[in-house]
Amino acid sequence: MKVLRLFLLLLLPACTNVKPPQLQAEDGLRNLPAQWRNGAPGTELKAAQARDGDWWLSFGSNALAGMVQQAQLDSYDIAAAIARVEQAQHLAVVAGAPLLPEVSATGNIGRQQRLGGSSDANRLSTYSAGLLASYEIDFWGKNRAAYQGALSNLRATEFDRDSMRVTLGANVAMTWVEAVGLAERVGIARSNLENAERVLALVESRYRAGAATAIEQAQQQGLVASQRRTVALLRQQQGNAEAALATLASRPVGELQLMENSVRQLQLPIADSGVPSELLVRRPDIALAEARLLAADADIQVARAAMLPSISLTGGFSSNSEHLRDFFDAPLYNLAAGLTAPIFNAGRLAAQRDFAVARRKELLANYRQAIIAALGDVEAALNRIAGLEQQAIAQTLALENAERAFALAQSRYQAGAETMLTMLDTQRTLFTAQDLDLQLRQQRLQAAVDLYRALGGGWQRP
Repeated sequence: MKVLRLFLLLLLPACTNVKPPQLQAEDGLRNLPAQWRNGAPGTELKAAQARDGDWWLSFGSNALAGMVQQAQLDSYDIAAAIARVEQAQHLAVVAGAPLLPEVSATGNIGRQQRLGGSSDANRLSTYSAGLLASYEIDFWGKNRAAYQGALSNLRATEFDRDSMRVTLGANVAMTWVEAVGLAERVGIARSNLENAERVLALVESRYRAGAATAIEQAQQQGLVASQRRTVALLRQQQGNAEAALATLASRPVGELQLMENSVRQLQLPIADSGVPSELLVRRPDIALAEARLLAADADIQVARAAMLPSISLTGGFSSNSEHLRDFFDAPLYNLAAGLTAPIFNAGRLAAQRDFAVARRKELLANYRQAIIAALGDVEAALNRIAGLEQQAIAQTLALENAERAFALAQSRYQAGAETMLTMLDTQRTLFTAQDLDLQLRQQRLQAAVDLYRALGGGWQRP
């Protein structure tokens, strides 16, 4: 019992005070802006919305919500990321094993008999069994640091999985809005084509009556052909968007269903951008870079501790007997301590330490760059929203004037009070205004998705 108590006393200090590495104040950016330079109107109204993990519900579309949720469930990339998390969990168990003793058991049964002899006196049976325990005293914290590094790597894989979910959700929403917008743009183009064909029929009727010239007829025929080309181009773009959406959703294109028929039916969400410093806890990619940096700190501790002496303890219990009834009559106990210190290794251990230090410098730069990139993403999203809001106001007025101008030009041309050139010009202006108005609406929705993605998509550091 005295030997066992001594072993536990030596083990206790090595298993306590296991603290994870911490980032220092100088590791982050020295100056974070106090507020955003660009802010969308009303960003203070719905502070909780951007922090909602199901941010896509704020667009008010069940089809979009179902698409994003199903894509996250079916994604093979996320499935691979989940598998990487499981791998890191097992590696953390492996790294934590040296914090406790390793115990193994042995057992052996033997039987010997002399050649030519058959009596019991010529037979010999032996029984042996034993327990062996070994442990390295973690005076320098090498094993503790290796375990904390494995935990940091585990957290990094979890943050990578979460970052992939945010990115996938945003990409699905962006592509879905694009596909729905293109479908509606095809509808606008077809409507304008039908209108151009009606005008062509009117021009041909006037041409046959001698009230229109061949030039006017050719001009309207050219406009109809141009509208048909536009319809074909938009259909092609719609097909490309649907193919991209199907890839993101991990399903064949034939199974894709776009239930919405207009981007105008979608709500324009208002997300709270908060303050820049909140990105440190609201973006999984920043948490990922931080976790990798902490793992690098642990690697430095491991590399430095490897240059120092290590003490290993071994202890065992064994017994050997020719008869089972005498097995515990004369057991053997042993306890040994061994000291190992590196003397010459051609600079290998020092190079490993220097490599770990240089690796940390790289990851520190990556961590700071992740913060800078996050700040830029939010600023760009807010700037885009502000610009699109102003463009949408102006375009609404332009569309109203284009509709009124085309209606007046059509009625005056039918009455013979206006030229065909004016008629063609108002047609092109109306189509351009309608298409641009829809594009601005689509881009405004996509800008909202961009802002959610830049803010971390409602993610919060666990």
